[in-house]
Amino acid sequence: MQSPNALEKEFESIKLILTPQPEGGYTVTSPTLPELITEGDSIDEALENANDAFLAVVELYEELGKPLPGNAQIPKANSPISLENAYPIT
Repeated sequence: MQSPNALEKEFESIKLILTPQPEGGYTVTSPTLPELITEGDSIDEALENANDAFLAVVELYEELGKPLPGNAQIPKANSPISLENAYPIT
């Protein structure tokens, strides 16, 4: 089995949804990886936490022997990942 870092490099993009919270900060979810849920006090912190959550989700899939979702785009080997970010308009 591949390490989480090896799996991470297979993703071309992961759609993230940043939802502003009434008390401040943002909740981050992903329709591509429903297990990816995190938060942050600022957009930068939320995205940083999303990276950590992404690695944890990939590790979870690996431990469970579960294939990655079919809607995850998988390009050529050794391609870098990019996170597709949705920013709220205020």
